[in-house]
Formats: sequence, structure tokens, C-alpha cells
Amino acid sequence: MELDSQAGKSRIRAALYIDGFNLYHSVNDLGEPFLKWCNFWKLGESIISRQSEELVRVVFCTAYYPGDHSKKIRHERLVRALKLVGVETVLGHFSHEDAKCRDCGSTWQKPTEKATDINLALSVYDDAVQDVMDTAYLLTADTDQAATAKLFAKRFPGKKLVSVSPPGRTHSQHILSHTPHKIALNREHIERALFPGLVTAEGQASVMRPHEYDCQTAWNVDPGSASKIGSDALSLIIEA
Repeated sequence: MELDSQAGKSRIRAALYIDGFNLYHSVNDLGEPFLKWCNFWKLGESIISRQSEELVRVVFCTAYYPGDHSKKIRHERLVRALKLVGVETVLGHFSHEDAKCRDCGSTWQKPTEKATDINLALSVYDDAVQDVMDTAYLLTADTDQAATAKLFAKRFPGKKLVSVSPPGRTHSQHILSHTPHKIALNREHIERALFPGLVTAEGQASVMRPHEYDCQTAWNVDPGSASKIGSDALSLIIEA
């Protein structure tokens, strides 16, 4: 028993940090809305090295889009569901900035997302300073996060950063110039990590999946069943 306890303590602590808009747009491009009802904790567990690592933290950086009430309701519901499984959401905001058409000269107020990239970088850095994790999985293809990877490598040489590219996106080569570790997500990773129709947690209000995210396939019955995925899809595209 004591040996088992010591083995548990030696497991590497892994944390997943998610660029919400980068991931959202990549999943949206897949053209299947039900894939947006994703359990990011389960997603994290699917990409870490289960033999040597333990997922201890997941941070989701995002912001609520203004002007589309139904979209915000779905977004808020996802955030509530994620909270039930232990995912921390860090919210940024949108501001309206002047935009101008190059052809006709007309102007309008364009909503622009703010602070998500900063929140992502600060979350990784602060957790490293607090020694929350040993391995940081950074889910983004945003080249701006190369600065995060560079500082992480310089300040925390004893820790490991893994670049995780969203489905259908290529890795940022600027990020990879500071870490050799990478994982490429695909559609199957998202599909295997879907929430059920009703997300529950003891002592807390349940969260129901928005009807816009209802599954149109057999996944509606069993979204986590590996039998519906070919064995090839179960393998991670990973280079360590």
C-alpha cells in the first residue's frame, strides 16, 4: 500500500490551457455544432500521457460575444457545464472598435475580442510560478503565444510545454521554436470528449445541452464509445 502511495506521488502533474476562440473557430469549421458541447477535462485526459501523467488543472480562456443573445446563452451553459467537471474559465471581454471599408469608405463599430490571449499567457505563467504543474499543454495555433513558450522555456527549464494544435490547424512554428513537444488534435479527439445531454454533479444544479448541439448520429446514445471510432482514430498524433 505504501509503495502504491509513493508511486502516485511520483506522477507528473499535467495541466491544459485552452485558447477558447482558437479552438472554437477550428471546431466551427468542422460544420457539426454538436462537437461544441465538449468536456475539456475529458479532452485533456485523452491527450496527456496516462502512464506517467495526471491531469490536475484545465483552464479555458474565452469571452462572451456581444449582440447575439442565443449564442451567449449557449456559451454560458457550456461554461457552467465545464465548472461542474472542474474546468476553470477565465473571461476576457469584447470592445467595439472603428472599422472602415477600403472600397466605399463606410465605417462601423466592429466587436473585437480582448484579453483572451493575455489571460492564457498569464494562466500558464502564474501556474508555473505557483508550481501547480510539471507539464503545460498549450492548446492554440496563435503565433502570439510564442512569447509565452519562450518565457516558459527560459524561466522554468525543469518543466515541459507541449504545443497542442486545434483540429484542422497547423502548429505555430514560432511556438515550436521554443519546444520540441507537440500534439495535433483531430475531430475524433473532440468527439470522444463530448458531454452527455445532461451534465450533473452532486449538490449542484445540472446543466442541459442546448438543443442546437443535439447529436444527429449514434453519438446521441453513446458519445464516449470507442467502438464507434476506428482503431486508427484512437491513436494520438504526438511527438515528444
